[in-house]
Amino acid sequence: MASDPVGQKIFIGMGTCGLATGAAAVHESVQEALKKVGRDIPIIKTGCIGMCSKEVLVDIVQPNLPRVTYGQVQPEMIEKIIEEHLVGGNPIADLAIGQIVDEGMDPFKEIPTYMDLPVFRKQKRIVLRRCGFIDPDSIDDYLATGGYQGLEKAVKSMPPADIRETVKESGLRGRGGGGFPTGLKWEFCANADGDPKYLICNADEGDPGAFMDRSILEGDPHAVIEGMAIASYAIGAEYGYIYCRAEYPLAIQRLKIAISQAEEKGYLGQNILGSDTSFTLRIKEGAGAFVCGEETALMASVEGKRGMPRPRPPFPAHRGLWDHPTNINNVETYACVPPIVFDGAESYAAIGTEGTKGTKVFALAGKINNTGLIEVAAGTTLGEIIHEIGGGIEGGREFKAAQLGGPSGGCLPANLVETPIDYDSLIEAGAMMGSGGVVVMDDSDCMVDVARFFLTFTENESCGKCVPCRVGTKAMNAVLTRITEGGGVEEDLENLAQLGEQIKKTSLCGLGQTAPNPVLSTMRYFRDEYEAHIHDGKCPAKICTALITFGINEACTGCTVCAKKCPVGAITGERKELHVIDQSLCTKCNVCFEVCKFDAVVKE
Repeated sequence: MASDPVGQKIFIGMGTCGLATGAAAVHESVQEALKKVGRDIPIIKTGCIGMCSKEVLVDIVQPNLPRVTYGQVQPEMIEKIIEEHLVGGNPIADLAIGQIVDEGMDPFKEIPTYMDLPVFRKQKRIVLRRCGFIDPDSIDDYLATGGYQGLEKAVKSMPPADIRETVKESGLRGRGGGGFPTGLKWEFCANADGDPKYLICNADEGDPGAFMDRSILEGDPHAVIEGMAIASYAIGAEYGYIYCRAEYPLAIQRLKIAISQAEEKGYLGQNILGSDTSFTLRIKEGAGAFVCGEETALMASVEGKRGMPRPRPPFPAHRGLWDHPTNINNVETYACVPPIVFDGAESYAAIGTEGTKGTKVFALAGKINNTGLIEVAAGTTLGEIIHEIGGGIEGGREFKAAQLGGPSGGCLPANLVETPIDYDSLIEAGAMMGSGGVVVMDDSDCMVDVARFFLTFTENESCGKCVPCRVGTKAMNAVLTRITEGGGVEEDLENLAQLGEQIKKTSLCGLGQTAPNPVLSTMRYFRDEYEAHIHDGKCPAKICTALITFGINEACTGCTVCAKKCPVGAITGERKELHVIDQSLCTKCNVCFEVCKFDAVVKE
């Protein structure tokens, strides 16, 4: 095969989102196409760049020319891309979704630049700056983009106390949901009596619709390792664990490779970079219990015990893993540390709001056009995320609500789109930052049913140790279920409010203390929907099956499709005549509504 000019490369998005949409087959097609044209150039498997809705992503990089991204690539498209673009030098504008134009380059015509794309225009990428641009399995790629410079600066020129002070001055708050000042947390652990000290990375991400930590670990694992190495030096911890759920096999695989490479290069292990500091890092695979996201339950799991929280104090900084001082931060928090240390506290503190410095990574999921991963400056409004970066609601429907903060977060309505996304504003509005999940809902969603869905999740994930969470969430869910099934009464609203407040006040850990949030926030902003269920026996969104009936109107053409698809034979009628539904047989499965092409099947 002929060799190509230095710098010519093909990037393929092979994070979990890419692999789920066929990246492995695309990779194979690229290899075959290159053989066919006699080219031998590097094919780089990258992590997620954030445009999950556009996967599989394939980028063509040529010397002194813009990097062109092709989206929603299928294997049968590869031959054309290789022949016309890579060999012929003519990018395919109708297949390309964007281009990255470096200084001094002329852009290709008819292809938007990344900064012309709404999904990138308002992002500020610090944590995600390498994701999608480097090979996560290559420490050389990480080093070539400034990797481990923060660690080198720390161990060679900064005393541990200065590092802690720098992190405090940056204003970095824990990105796992609690929002506690990171530098202060480090200081508590550093000043605690007892050796050895431990360091833990909480990668037990289990929120429905959340995939921030997974994508960071898959796309830039060395950033997390470097942040942990800096923290270990700042605190005086020689041993550390990354607690990652076993449901993230690709993240674990890439972490193992990265840890091995870092040890080989002297960034982990004994006498890091020739200094007196040492740090041994290991991976602990979790079994997928949501409660193990709570730090004391996580530590119990690391110790080989059942993952259940314990009362605090004592806090982990004083008595943590095996009763030794322990510091726990999440994936995103550690990934923020290297640029803070290398560039200085001021550069990070200049971003965001007074109470929430820096950026925040969010996973956009639900009824939104640009599902995927974004990173924005704190203070960016909910509306900017939904309507600009997220591209609005799919299908042109109306935005109704967004649930922020995971299953224990609150649902904010459309009239609060100007709410700044920061810790204090979200709490005031009845939601919370959480780890960064944003689930978007449109006007076809029932908010009572949404509240029941998320409460069911937290009820199932409760460890059962404390009565308020174990019994209280079950009791609340029973009331919600009764309301959605048409048996609700006026007293249910007051009972839900009282139950929710008591569970928040008396539960042992964060799971129970926040579990009522979806119910309380939907009752606050969508009380009319609860009242419609209770007083009118109607579900305004026509989602709760017990409160709706299916009928067929005069638009029926008698095509018989609905009758053929009905699983219980509830629909009858002659061909080309009006059909009817036997309500005594109808199971309300929604099949007839979905298959009718004439809008003749109606929900009432």
